[in-house]
Amino acid sequence: MPASIDADAQGRIRDRVPVAVVDIGSNSVRLVIYEGNSRAPTILFNEKVLSGLGRGLAQTNRLDDKAVASAIGALTRFRALCRQSGVGEVHPIATAAAREATNGPDFIRAAEAAIGCPITILSGADEARFAAEGVMAGFHAPSGFAGDLGGGSLEIVEISNGAIGQGITMPLGGLRLQDLSGNDPAKARAIADSHVVASGFGPLAAGRPFFAVGGTWRNLFRLHMEQTGYPLHVMHGYTVKAADAADFLGAVVKSDPEKLPGIAAVSRSRRQLLAFGAVAMQAVVQHLKPSEIVLSAYGVREGYLHSRLSDEDKAKDPLIEAAHELSVLRSRSPRHNEELVEWTNRTFAALGIAETLDEARLRRAACLLTDISWRAHPDYRGRQSMSIIVNANFPAVDHAGRAYLGLANYYRYEGEFDPVALNVLGQAVDTRSLHLARVLASLFRVTYLLTAAMPGVLGRLRWLQDPRGGFTLAVPRELAGLIGERPEARLQAFSRIVDRTLRMEAR
Repeated sequence: MPASIDADAQGRIRDRVPVAVVDIGSNSVRLVIYEGNSRAPTILFNEKVLSGLGRGLAQTNRLDDKAVASAIGALTRFRALCRQSGVGEVHPIATAAAREATNGPDFIRAAEAAIGCPITILSGADEARFAAEGVMAGFHAPSGFAGDLGGGSLEIVEISNGAIGQGITMPLGGLRLQDLSGNDPAKARAIADSHVVASGFGPLAAGRPFFAVGGTWRNLFRLHMEQTGYPLHVMHGYTVKAADAADFLGAVVKSDPEKLPGIAAVSRSRRQLLAFGAVAMQAVVQHLKPSEIVLSAYGVREGYLHSRLSDEDKAKDPLIEAAHELSVLRSRSPRHNEELVEWTNRTFAALGIAETLDEARLRRAACLLTDISWRAHPDYRGRQSMSIIVNANFPAVDHAGRAYLGLANYYRYEGEFDPVALNVLGQAVDTRSLHLARVLASLFRVTYLLTAAMPGVLGRLRWLQDPRGGFTLAVPRELAGLIGERPEARLQAFSRIVDRTLRMEAR
């Protein structure tokens, strides 16, 4: 019988049944258990075993017996873990190695017995489609090309205006390139070049973002992040201009991986394929000429689940959904945070504070997240809030957006920006985002002294054009007791930041 979900676990979203994806790839066999299938899925458990099913496949057309035994052992354990975790649905999927090997059908029969349910064997077209769905699930209105580098294949597919375009699968996975080239990166490059050129995507992809999916590419650019001293350590959304990647990729291809600067950031099991991941990316950069490389932590697994959502759920903004969930799990009053969204809408409109649509979207997320650190010691709430937000598993937000969200909530507690905090995020935030973070946080600092983080007040406050000049924050007479020296002082601090004359009166 499946294990029941702990009824006392208030750190979980209520009424969600865990769902699992078992990804039987050419390099790894992985189990990911999600809290539920939602627009912003949260991982409950994640484990992989580097079985190497695709190793040697190019020469023998067979799955190695030792690799098969490793994979079957992993699947047997994964079945027990799903039972222990109360998983309602298990979705096993298999990719290039299992579908191409002559002994693939025998392996699939044994694998189904081990995992306890049928396995879906994805075609190359399926892999491309689900990789694109993963990028659509993980980014806000993405447009460009997605590339999913596995152990046995590379899928490239176009994404445009919320729709998945044409795609192609090529035998350019890390293990496959290593085998086909006899472990020679120079020969691997020639193989990769020939396939990427033949894809015909060059004219379509030029000047557009390339969303890089897959563990080898994530580890490759984790090394880049380490070498450049980048302040954040979140791979999802990490962006590198394509023109700036050439020297880095060349050094990885030519060097002993153990001697690369920053190599400690990459697990030992991933290091031997870094050069072949770099070779595949070199071919992409040279022949597709993307504007930038954007790393995606969302791939085939998340895309597979995303494809099963209703159209209504797919239409939701994943960043707002994730922020709402964290608000529910950690805030004193999620309803107060929702009221903050509407209150800041009215305030920005009344005071003439201009925003783009994306800036307004980020402001909404910041409102939902503004109280998540209230349980921390007062001296550390700002730093804890910033750390949680900039490192959170949020989809559909770039690193500049993370910095804005983190700094808005940092300043909401601290009042002034700590130079150390700005130095940490300096590469990820621009002057305008920093100003908007200060504006929003200063408004929060006034607001919380009037509401005590509880709902029911903000909907009754009004901004009035003052005939004396500026604006008056009108507080209902029955709430006049909330006006005092501290909220008045914070209102004046807010007025200086927005460059408006502001007053507070009972009306």
